Amino acid sequence: MKYLIVEDERFAYEELKRMMTKLRPDYVLEKQTKTVIDTIGFLKAATVDLILMDIRLADGSCFEIFNHIKVSTPVIFTTAYDKHAIKAFKLNSIDYLLKPFDEHELATALVKFENIYHSQAHATDPKDFEQLLSFKTKNRFLISKGENYHYIETADIAHFYSEEGVVFLHTLHNKRYIINYTLEQLEQQLDKRLFFRVSRNCIGNVKAIENVAKYFNSRLKLSFAPECPHEVLVSRIRVPDFLKWMDGVME
Repeated sequence: MKYLIVEDERFAYEELKRMMTKLRPDYVLEKQTKTVIDTIGFLKAATVDLILMDIRLADGSCFEIFNHIKVSTPVIFTTAYDKHAIKAFKLNSIDYLLKPFDEHELATALVKFENIYHSQAHATDPKDFEQLLSFKTKNRFLISKGENYHYIETADIAHFYSEEGVVFLHTLHNKRYIINYTLEQLEQQLDKRLFFRVSRNCIGNVKAIENVAKYFNSRLKLSFAPECPHEVLVSRIRVPDFLKWMDGVME
């Protein structure tokens, strides 16, 4: 496995290289680049399997790279600033590591990368890799609140629902936030062992389902804790799949 480190700070580069050598001694470091211009030049001429990229470089933001060339290689972003997270997640982001990060955090990001890489190995179309990157399972969501950002672990979310075209994330601790995703996008990215599209306007976490009751016309009525703000009915057509999911049977 070949990788590129894009980092202009010597200490940060040496520490990242040390961790990579320890965690993945079979990976080969192809090059270190320090600037936007050098990185563009390298990626035009060479191919790597993974990029570890700092966001602030000597001659500007790393996002300028993506404005100049198409980068399909998966990226683990590293930075001391969390304000760039939303933009990073819209690119080929495997993970977003806030400095100073430790070996465990890097190892977790590498496992996520390897899961996607090995899935791509069974694909017949190279474009499938980009699709896998776009629809990888999300283990957390970045939430904007005023001038600040914070993360919410996906496992702590009770349900997602839409109201008048706006999608809300509702946590198990009864807090809700507006998020910039459609339910269709979420359905692709969520862990299907935990989440199910229970109705047209709701995706529920199995841990938050408090009661399942038979309803007229062969439907099911669900109760969540905390409550969903509107009635949730599983359609007759969806009932068999829903019951299999509740029973832990995955297609």
